[in-house]
Amino acid sequence: MSGVPSVEPIPQGVVSLGDHEMHAAKRLDANAFAYFSGGAADEITLRANRTAWDGIQLFPRVLRNLVGGHTRTALFGRTLAHPILLAPVAFQRMAHRDGEMATAYAASMQGAGLILSSQASVLLEHVARAVLPERQRGPLWFQLYFQHDRGFTKELVRRAESAGYEALVVTVDASSSGVRDRERRVGFKLPPDVSAVNLAGLPAPKPVMLNEHQSRMFDALLATAPTWKDIEWLRGITRLPVILKGIMHPGDAQLAAQHGADGVIVSNHGGRTLDTVPATATILPRIRAAMGPQFPILADGGIRRGTDVFKAIALGADAVLIGRPYVFGLANAGAMGVSHVVRLLRDELEIAMALCGCATLADINADALFS
Repeated sequence: MSGVPSVEPIPQGVVSLGDHEMHAAKRLDANAFAYFSGGAADEITLRANRTAWDGIQLFPRVLRNLVGGHTRTALFGRTLAHPILLAPVAFQRMAHRDGEMATAYAASMQGAGLILSSQASVLLEHVARAVLPERQRGPLWFQLYFQHDRGFTKELVRRAESAGYEALVVTVDASSSGVRDRERRVGFKLPPDVSAVNLAGLPAPKPVMLNEHQSRMFDALLATAPTWKDIEWLRGITRLPVILKGIMHPGDAQLAAQHGADGVIVSNHGGRTLDTVPATATILPRIRAAMGPQFPILADGGIRRGTDVFKAIALGADAVLIGRPYVFGLANAGAMGVSHVVRLLRDELEIAMALCGCATLADINADALFS
């Protein structure tokens, strides 16, 4: 892989994803830590994402023959070594100088899927050139925000296709930024050397003249926000699978399929947009029930242990995404830190499978949960 990041040691005593977060809190400045760790408003949903997994109990079985067991799974025509993908996180060079390149290197070495943010601080082409030659890599997907200029959005899609990305992950739950009190308290701003480099050249939005009865939110900002028609438009201009991220209602999951989406990600944006919505662990089984057994469903939000990954599979997910944990690993030890986070989760997943009597992911179902 070209441009391999430097090797850094894992900090002493860091043996879990929780340890990575505590250590990163000391390494990151207040500006960056508020951005990466904070949630919306009172952070009720942020906390609920975590506690929901804790509240689910496992129901283990014993004395089963598990020889030949594995964590492999199939997703969008590819076989993954394990069901752990790295969620799109913007501006990773705030966490470490190597930023998304270090994350890409680690994901490739661990066979983890990588979803690059459209607000990455590294060019999408550079990441693709580094990752694609690696034989053991996981899938490489590009996360797309619809821009106010649809021509620019189309060009982003074309760039992702040309670079070799294998799917588009469209974030649909952030037409407005959340009320992020942590960021406001520290006066968050991007460092001068960090920017959304893939959005360079985006034309400025046309000014909207509002009368006294109009709203800046509904009549200005949301005037160019995507709708289901835009999902149909996107489906019509790309050959790549289209996956909608931010689905929290069974009715929206069904609409996603009706409008051409190839899969959905059950997500509340890590509790960063709208506070007091349910935890993803609570919503996941409802969406699986609405979509049937074959439709691809992924989930994120609060996953910190391999047992959480196991529970997500049992509740109906085909795979999971992690965000904050790997960014904290990145802050602590660059590519080695991200790699360590993924390896910890995978090892813990295998332990959970072994102790619950499940040789493969296909063996994990609702019977593995105590209710």
